[in-house]
Amino acid sequence: MAGNSFGKIFTLSSFGESHGASIGGILDGCPAGLKIDFEALNNEMQRRKPGQSKIVTQRKEDDEVIFLSGIFEGKTTGSPIGFIIENTNQKSKDYSHIKDVYRPSHADYTYDQKYSHRDYRGGGRSSARETAVRVAAGAIAKQLVEHIKINAFVSSVGDVFIDKPYQELDFSKTETNIIRCPDESSAEKMIAKVEEIKKAGDTIGGTITCVLQNVPVGLGEPVFDKLHAELGKAMLSINAVKGFEFGSGFCGARMKGSEHNDLFNKDGSTKSNLSGGIQGGISNGMDIYFRVAFKPVATIIQKQEALDAQGNIVEMQGKGRHDPCVVPRAVPIVEAMAALVIADYWLQNKLSKL
Repeated sequence: MAGNSFGKIFTLSSFGESHGASIGGILDGCPAGLKIDFEALNNEMQRRKPGQSKIVTQRKEDDEVIFLSGIFEGKTTGSPIGFIIENTNQKSKDYSHIKDVYRPSHADYTYDQKYSHRDYRGGGRSSARETAVRVAAGAIAKQLVEHIKINAFVSSVGDVFIDKPYQELDFSKTETNIIRCPDESSAEKMIAKVEEIKKAGDTIGGTITCVLQNVPVGLGEPVFDKLHAELGKAMLSINAVKGFEFGSGFCGARMKGSEHNDLFNKDGSTKSNLSGGIQGGISNGMDIYFRVAFKPVATIIQKQEALDAQGNIVEMQGKGRHDPCVVPRAVPIVEAMAALVIADYWLQNKLSKL
């Protein structure tokens, strides 16, 4: 199976399945001498872990990161950082009903057609459980580039949107509610929406906005390895993501050049930032901001048609423990993937000129 590694210098390779003994990763390219703040790393894991509130999956996992190599006396050694996260609360019998049935909008069918053998328990390798590895690695990446501030938050759930620009939001309030929305009035409406959907046995999608501040000028390359292209790849690699836009995004397609151009100040900054902090694939020192769209979770606790391995249309109903809305737990995943991209380009930039 290809495609289990991400990055060029600061690289992460992940392994493991949702209901296997453990998941884990190998983080390579981290410079020696970085003092690891394990409390901060554990906090990131707690933000992503299941069972943290009434509006997420009730699977219970401690998500403790066990380091096997690459860290000695609390500091990185420069060698590959190997780690595992044990799976302790599997309920594999919850998935016996899909052993020979392909769930709508899941990876079941495509995975089986490609590999002819799949671990159906919780989605196996295709499960969002794998993202715990990304959050652990991203926590280290954040500490490597601690001068760069990375803040993500839920900006919509269904048709409930924050109606303020991010500049008017207090990011310190993101963690004060279970939906992870820094606007209190919007958060209340979002939580009510998720509770309503959950009660109906259904799921709902939403968006996450991420803002990167204090990014130095010069990260990214001008052709295939544009900074926004790699951020887009990182976000689109997250389970359930259906769209990515940065800066003015699709709204920019409705504008004229005279409206969209970011005029310069004398110090090289710009009066507006419709470019989203990236021009020509390279960071320009302004805030980088982007939005990520997540679809509704595919498993719903309602009866619906499915396809079995013999080619029959059958009726099935979702079982097990699933998120009615993925975005609250996806906030730290978005931040982690952004941190991995920025850390990789930050290290690449050190090699770009004398």
